[in-house]
Amino acid sequence: MKKEERLQLLQEKLVRMKQHENALYEKGIQYIAGVDEAGRGPLAGPVVAAAVVLPKDFNILGVDDSKKLSPKKREELFVLIKEAAVAYGIGCVDNETIDRINILEATKLAMKDALRQLEASLRSILGEEWKKLTGDENRQKPCCIQHILIDGLALPDVPIPQTAIVHGDAISVSIAAASILAKVTRDQIMMDNHRIYPGYAFDCNKGYGTKAHYEGIKLYGLCPIHRRTFLHK
Repeated sequence: MKKEERLQLLQEKLVRMKQHENALYEKGIQYIAGVDEAGRGPLAGPVVAAAVVLPKDFNILGVDDSKKLSPKKREELFVLIKEAAVAYGIGCVDNETIDRINILEATKLAMKDALRQLEASLRSILGEEWKKLTGDENRQKPCCIQHILIDGLALPDVPIPQTAIVHGDAISVSIAAASILAKVTRDQIMMDNHRIYPGYAFDCNKGYGTKAHYEGIKLYGLCPIHRRTFLHK
C-alpha cells in the first residue's frame, strides 16, 4: 500500500472515530471525557485508568485501541496525546485494593480517580472562562466535564451524563486516547516493578500470566505486587 493510500485510510478512520464526539459537539457539549483502563487481567500490579478531554479539532492520526498498537507506536502517541489534550487525569489502584474490593470495583475506583484528576486540571485551566460559558445561574455547577464516553462500564455514582460504549476504545477517539494513556502509564509502572522484582519478567509480560511469569512464581514465590485473589482461584 502506498503512503498516500495509508494516510487516506487513517484520515477516514479518524473521522469515523470522532462520530460520538461530534454528535455531542452538535448539542453544544464542549468538554467530553474519554475514559478507559488497562490492567484488569494481569496477575500482578495495579489497574490504571485514564480520563482525557481532547480538543474539538483533534487531528492526530493513528489513535486506536491500545491493544492494536505496537509498544513503540503507543509510546509515540502517548506523548502526542498529552501534548494535544485540553486536560487529562490518571487513576491507579494497587493490587492490595484489588484483592480487597475485587477487580471490577477497583477498575471503577481507578476511573473515578482519573476523572477527579481531570476535573481538577480542567478547573485550573479554564478558571473564570467556565463561569462565563455556563452563565450566572449555573456558576455552582459541580463539574467542568460535561459528558463522559466510557469503555463498557457505567459509573452510576458519578453525577455527570455518560455513555457506555461496548468496545469503545476501537470506535471513539476519546476512549482510544484514554486507553493509550492508561496502557503506557501502566507499562511504565511494571517496568519499574521489574527493576525491584526481576525474577518474574515483568518487563516483558507486564504482570500477565506468561510461562516466564509462572516459572518466576514457582522459583521465588509471590512478590508484594501480586494479586493474591487472582492466584488462588
